[in-house]
Amino acid sequence: MNQATLTFYSGVEHVTGANFLLEYGDFSVLVDCGLVQGSREADQLNREPFAYEPASVDALFVSHAHIDHIGRIPKLVRDGFRGTIYSTGITKRIVEIMYEDALGIMAYKQKDDGTAPLYEKNDVARALSQWQDLRYHEPHLLADGLSVQFKDAGHIIGSALVEFTLEGKTGQKKLVFADDLGNSPSPLLRDAEKIPGTNYLVMDSVYGDRQHESASERDEKFRRIVKESIERGGTLVIPAFSLARTQIVLHELNHMIGENIIPSVRVFLDSPLAIKLTEIYRSIVKPYNDEIQGDIADGDDAFSFPNLKMTERVPESKAIEDAPNPKIIIAGSGMSTGGRVLHHELDYLPDPNSTLLLVGYQAAGTLGRQIEEGAKEVEIFDQRIPVRARIEKIGGYSSHADQDQLLDFVDSAAETLETVFLAMGEPKSSSVLAQRINDEIGVKAICPQQGKKYTLDL
Repeated sequence: MNQATLTFYSGVEHVTGANFLLEYGDFSVLVDCGLVQGSREADQLNREPFAYEPASVDALFVSHAHIDHIGRIPKLVRDGFRGTIYSTGITKRIVEIMYEDALGIMAYKQKDDGTAPLYEKNDVARALSQWQDLRYHEPHLLADGLSVQFKDAGHIIGSALVEFTLEGKTGQKKLVFADDLGNSPSPLLRDAEKIPGTNYLVMDSVYGDRQHESASERDEKFRRIVKESIERGGTLVIPAFSLARTQIVLHELNHMIGENIIPSVRVFLDSPLAIKLTEIYRSIVKPYNDEIQGDIADGDDAFSFPNLKMTERVPESKAIEDAPNPKIIIAGSGMSTGGRVLHHELDYLPDPNSTLLLVGYQAAGTLGRQIEEGAKEVEIFDQRIPVRARIEKIGGYSSHADQDQLLDFVDSAAETLETVFLAMGEPKSSSVLAQRINDEIGVKAICPQQGKKYTLDL
């Protein structure tokens, strides 16, 4: 009988860098291979050799297209991986755009300060040539006694729960990877699917120690912040992740303007990556929830409205400063670690009439975390900038499940669950969630150690 082991090579004690290895007999499978982000050591960590031999891995499953889940795949290929890469078709479409953007950023950094790229265009091309689409609920046999299928994770479009079925001495057992579980119900997406009959669960714990606002509180808070910013005649700057968060913000603004909740002020989407990804969101219908599908069927463009300007070119971006107030700027990056939002923060953080709205998780060590924690002065482009703007935060638009949602997800499979492995979270968040799962649900939950091999009882 084949033995199964699980090793967490990255993505533990941190919210980024997902990279997990399942070994079943002689067959080895990776789930995700993403960038470590946020810390000062991130770039060096991403450049280190993999702690396993890439050439020995048979297959790689990609849960979704966020860069902390896909960012090192071309490096994996460069270092010898020749297996098949599986994801949903939508995820692959997004991945191609994400890699194009990443290559551009690396080329800029190489020219600016001589930083060697993590991988090159030919590595991306080779990775994409090894890629294969897998539809939701389509069982796929990997090896004798080992099969897999995707279920909807409700996290971003194309995101998947990766469910492995393993043949054991007493029958079949199921191992599910919920690397990033969606915040359901979502303004855009279908709810994350439940996983009854699961024996082992790998689950994120980003928000394992806190709750989001309710949907009604979230929506009311967003409307209040936008209205107050417009009434003050200032600029509202929203650092937003190009994938998923930007599209949710656009949808909410579309609704507010369409319902005359706010006047049709100038809104700038100042991110070439977000602009390209929004076009993908416009081109699809099936992944959305019933309400959005109904709006689209009625002819509504969920991501566009009057006075929305897409500023793809640099001169257009620079001209935003000259546009009269009130105005709204949506720009990346979501944690203020780079991108065009830094230029806008340089301009508007010192302005008491302006507002900075944080709508996503701010990792430790990022500029966004400093601002979130109340810094009175920050450094941007080697300049010390006073923070006089109004700082607001909304957690409810996160695409990550909060503590109660994570607990409900575990509870829905508690009858068969043997162990929950909590990854993708800071240590405090993971440990608090583990304690609640152990005490309140009665399921064994652990915070795995990086590089430690865990044997699954089959």
